[in-house]
Amino acid sequence: MWKKGDNTPKPERKKFFRGRTPKSSIQEIVREPTAGAVLYRVREGKLEILMIQDAYDRWTVPKGHIEPGETAQETAIREVGEEAGGKNVEPICWLGKIHFNYRREDTLVMMTTQIYLFKVLGDTDDIQKEDWMKGIAWFPYKKALKLAEYDDIQKLMSLGRKRLEQRGEI
Repeated sequence: MWKKGDNTPKPERKKFFRGRTPKSSIQEIVREPTAGAVLYRVREGKLEILMIQDAYDRWTVPKGHIEPGETAQETAIREVGEEAGGKNVEPICWLGKIHFNYRREDTLVMMTTQIYLFKVLGDTDDIQKEDWMKGIAWFPYKKALKLAEYDDIQKLMSLGRKRLEQRGEI
């Protein structure tokens, strides 16, 4: 064993990656603007939130990439239609932005998601998930808050509830 003060060269440390190879360095940084919505309905005086379960079993809200020429709100409306079948929605307000980063191979993706509050109108039970999703369902507000995988989404859901209370809807 090598000791401080020993004149022999310090042995090299081996890096262990527990069965995986080390990641390559970041070669590119990209920004990806996205938008989505907290969808709600009031049934029998109780607030319910529509949640989707993604391919990784995480419960969240419908959201997706902003296409060229779209506003964030237009994207949120489109994504709600694509991911939940919610074609008839009433935009209530903008709730805020969520920022997060993730790695896609050798690219750092810096994502900013704008989240809106939308009321679902018409037949609110007529929801349909996309093939890539594991689930979609309406949940009572408190259960939706507990299920939401991301803290930032939970905070915006809480803000949405406050906005609905201010409007006198709940």
